[in-house]
Amino acid sequence: MSRARQPPLVTGISPNEGISWTKVTIRGENLGTGPTDLIGLTICGHNCLLTAEWMSASKIVCRVGQAKNDKGDIIVTTKSGGKGTSTVCFKLLKPEKIGILDQSAVWVDEMNYYDMRTDRNKGIPPLSLRPANPLGIEIDKGRFPQKDLEALFPGMSADFTSENFSAAWYLIENHSTTSFDQLKMAVVNLKKQANKKNEGSLAYVKGGLSTFFEAQDALSAIHQKLEADGTEKVEGSMTQKLENVLNRASNTADTLFQEVLGRKDKADSTRNALNVLQRFKFLFNLPLNIERNIQKGDYDVVINDYEKAKSLFGKTEVQVFKKYYAEVETRIEALRELLLDKLLETPSTLHDQKRYIRYLSDLHAPGDPAWQCIGAQHQWILQLMHNCKESYVKEQKGNSLLHSPMLDLDSDVRPSPIGHLSQTASLKRGSSFQSGRDDAWRYKAPQQVVFVEKLTKLVVSQLPNFWKLWISYVNGSLFSETAEKSGQMERSKKNARQRQNDFKKMIQEVMHSLVKLIRGALLPFSLREGESRQYGGWEMKSELSGQWLTHVIQTVRLSSESLTALEIPNDMLQIIQDLILDLRLRCIIVTLQHTAEDIKRLAEKEDWVVDNEGLTSLPSQFEQCIIHSLQSLKTVLDCKPGEASVFQQQKTQEDVCQLSIGIMQVFIDCLEQLSTKPDGDIDTSHLSVDVSSPDLFGSIHEDSSLSSEHRLLIALSNCRYLERHTFLNIAEHFEKHGFQGVEKITQVSMESLKELDQRLFEMYIELKADPIVGSLEPGIYAGYFDWKDCLVPAGVRNYLKEALVNIIAVHAEVFTISKDLVPRVMSRVVEAVSEELSRLMQCVSSFSKNGALQARLEICALRDTVAIYLTPESNSSFKQALEALPQLSSGTDKKLLEELLNKFKSSMHLQLTCFQASSSAMMKT
Repeated sequence: MSRARQPPLVTGISPNEGISWTKVTIRGENLGTGPTDLIGLTICGHNCLLTAEWMSASKIVCRVGQAKNDKGDIIVTTKSGGKGTSTVCFKLLKPEKIGILDQSAVWVDEMNYYDMRTDRNKGIPPLSLRPANPLGIEIDKGRFPQKDLEALFPGMSADFTSENFSAAWYLIENHSTTSFDQLKMAVVNLKKQANKKNEGSLAYVKGGLSTFFEAQDALSAIHQKLEADGTEKVEGSMTQKLENVLNRASNTADTLFQEVLGRKDKADSTRNALNVLQRFKFLFNLPLNIERNIQKGDYDVVINDYEKAKSLFGKTEVQVFKKYYAEVETRIEALRELLLDKLLETPSTLHDQKRYIRYLSDLHAPGDPAWQCIGAQHQWILQLMHNCKESYVKEQKGNSLLHSPMLDLDSDVRPSPIGHLSQTASLKRGSSFQSGRDDAWRYKAPQQVVFVEKLTKLVVSQLPNFWKLWISYVNGSLFSETAEKSGQMERSKKNARQRQNDFKKMIQEVMHSLVKLIRGALLPFSLREGESRQYGGWEMKSELSGQWLTHVIQTVRLSSESLTALEIPNDMLQIIQDLILDLRLRCIIVTLQHTAEDIKRLAEKEDWVVDNEGLTSLPSQFEQCIIHSLQSLKTVLDCKPGEASVFQQQKTQEDVCQLSIGIMQVFIDCLEQLSTKPDGDIDTSHLSVDVSSPDLFGSIHEDSSLSSEHRLLIALSNCRYLERHTFLNIAEHFEKHGFQGVEKITQVSMESLKELDQRLFEMYIELKADPIVGSLEPGIYAGYFDWKDCLVPAGVRNYLKEALVNIIAVHAEVFTISKDLVPRVMSRVVEAVSEELSRLMQCVSSFSKNGALQARLEICALRDTVAIYLTPESNSSFKQALEALPQLSSGTDKKLLEELLNKFKSSMHLQLTCFQASSSAMMKT
C-alpha cells in the first residue's frame, strides 16, 4: 500500500500582479503527477483550470480570469494530494483604459469600450472617443457667452480634436477661474502624457512579452525538428534537399498548429457571432422589450427605442435586420391600435388624452388622433346628457306622488343649496291649514329640479376639459417639444383652422341639447312638436313653484358663469342667456299666479278681530303676502352681467301688469266675499280635501253672532285703510322691484276698491237708514194725527225721538268699529232721514196753525240735533221741508217754539251727547 502524497503547496507566482487574462507561472511543491492529476486551480477565487497547462510537479502555467476579488490566494487541487495551500498571493489590477491612439498587443472590443466623457459604457463609434480632461485638473466651466467667444476667436474651435483648435479658447471656456498652481500641475500632466507616448513602443513590447515568448517557443520547436531531419543523408541535388526540407517544415508546422489554428478559427467565429449579437442586441431584444414595456405602460421608452431602431435599421438591406425590424413594426402597429383605443375610451382625463395623442403623434399614427378624440368626447357628452334625462324620466314615472325623490337621490347631486332652500322658504301655500303629517314634503325636491342640478353639473364638469383639449389642439401644445421642428405643430394649426367651424357646431350642439333638455323638464310648451319626444317626456302633474324655479335659475346662472370663465365666445352661450330670460319670466308669472292663490286663501284666515283703528289683520296679511312674493323675485328680477331686463318686451310688461292687477282684484273680491256672503257660502272649491275639512273654519265660526252690518263696517274700515295706505305701499314696492305700469296697476286697483267701498257703503246705509226712514211716516200719523186739526204743541213727539235713538244706535255701532267712519255714515243717514221728512212735509196739502208749529218744532229739533253731520244735500232737504210749512206770524209762536226746543234738548241731553262732538273732527267723505 503506497503512502498518500502531500497536498499541493504554492510557493511562488510570476508575475505576482496583472490584469485579467495575464499569463502567469505558478511554482511550488506536489503540484500533481501529470495533467490528469490536476483537477482544480483557482486564482483570487476564479477557476483557471481551463487555461492551465501542467509542466511538472513544481510548475504550472495558466491565465488569470476575471476574478471578483482584487487580491487572493492561488489554490491547486490534485487527485493525489487534494486541496492545497498557498504562501503567496496574486493582485488583480484593473485594465488600463486604451485610447483610440494607444498601441495594444491584443484585440480591443469596440462595442465594450470605455467612454471617458460620460464615465460609462456606450455604443457609439470608437473614433468619437477623446479624453474628457486632457490637462488632468478639475474643469470649472465659465459663464462666458458662446457668441462672445466665437466673435473673439473667429474660425477657431475649443474642441482639441479639431484642426482649428484654439488653446486660449479652451482655457477660457473650461479653466477661466483655475489658479496658477493648478495650471502648472496641468503642464506637468501634459509632459507625463508626452513621455508615455514616447515610451509607447517599449511598453507595447512589455505588454506583449508573453505573446512573444509563445511564438519563440513554437519557432524553436520547428527549428529543432528541422535540425533532426537535416542529419539524415539525402540523395539528390541541393535544390531537391532544400525543397524537401521546406516541405517537411511546412508539414510539421501544419501538424503542430492545425489544432491550434482550428480552435482559433472556431473561437474567432464564435467571437464574431457574439460580437454581432452584442453589438446589435438592441435590435434583437427590441420586440421582447417592446412587449414588456407596453405591459408596464412605459410608452415613452417604447417610442424612444422605436425611433432609435428606425434611424439605425429603417433602411437596412441585411435580411436578419430586416426580419427583426419587421417584427418591431408589427409590435408598433399593435401599440398604435392600443393607444387609439385608450384615447377614444371614455371617461378619461385631459392629461391622459394629451398623453395618448402625443404618443400617437410620435408613432406617426395615420389620420388625426386629436380630432378623433375631440369627436369622441363630443358624442360622449351628448350621450351622458340624454342618459341623464332618460334615467330621471324613468324614475319619475316609476315613483308615485307619495314617494317623490328625496335630495339624496344621487350622491352627485348637490343637496346643500336645495336643502337650504327647503328649510328657509315655505314651499306650501295655505300652510296654516296643511296637515302636520305632510311637513316632510317641504324637504323633498321635485324630480325636475334634481335633474337640472345633475345635468348642469355634468356639463360644467365635462365641457372645460373638452374646451381645453380644443385649445391645445389649436395652439399645437398636444405634441412634444420637437413638434415644431418636425412640422407637426404647423399641421395641427392648419387642421384646427380648417375644422374651426366643425368644432363651433359641436359646442353649439352641446349648448342646444343642454337648453332643450332643461326646457323639456321645466318649459315643455317652449319646445317644438318634433322635439318633445327627444327632450321631453316628463309627467307634468303640477307646475314647479316660484321658489324652485328661482333655485333652478340660480343653478343655470352658476353654470353659465363657469362656462363664460372658459373664454367660450358669447355667441355660443347666448342660447343659455335666452333660457335664463325665459325661466325668469316664467318664474315671475308663476310666482304672481301662486301669490293670487295665496291671497284668495286669505278669506279663510279672517278672524274679524278689530284693532284700535277698526282694522282686522287682513290688510296687513295682504301687504305682507305681496312683499314676500316680490322679495322672493328679487334675485330673478336683478340682471346679472350679460343678462337682459325681464321687462324689455312690451308683451311681458303687459302680462305682468295684468297679473298684478289680477292679484289686487283677487283681494278686492275676497273682501266683497267676506262682507256679503254668509260663512257657509265661502268658496272653498280651490282648496284641497284637507283644507276643506270641518275644522278648517273654526276661527271664523267662533263668532257666529257677527252680524252682516258688522261685517260691512269692518270691510269698509279695511277698504279705507287699503286706499290710504296699503295700496300705496304696494305700489312703492312694485316700483322698487322695477315693475312697469305701476300707475296703471294702482289706478285700476283704486277704482275697483272704490267701487267695492261704495257698494258696501250703500248696502250698509240701506240696512240702517231704510228702517229709520220707514218708521217716520207711520210715526207721524200714529193715533190718526192730522196736520189740519191738532192741539197746541207740547213738545217733540215720540216718533222723532225714536228715530233719533235709532240714529244714535247707528252712531254707536259705527263708532265701536271705526270712529273715522262715523261722519260718513251719519251724514248719509241724516241725508236719508231729512230727504224723507222733506218729502212727507211736501205731501201735506195744508197745515193748521198748530200743525205748522208742530211740524216746524220737529224739523228744527232734528236739524239742530244732527247739525254736525249736515251736508249740502241734507241742508237742502231741511230747507225744502221748512219752506213747505206756513210761516210763523206772531212772536208768541216763535217764543213757544224756542222754549219747546230748549226743553227737548234739555230732556234728551244725555242721548244727544254723541251729536255734540267738535265739528273739526268731522271728516267729509
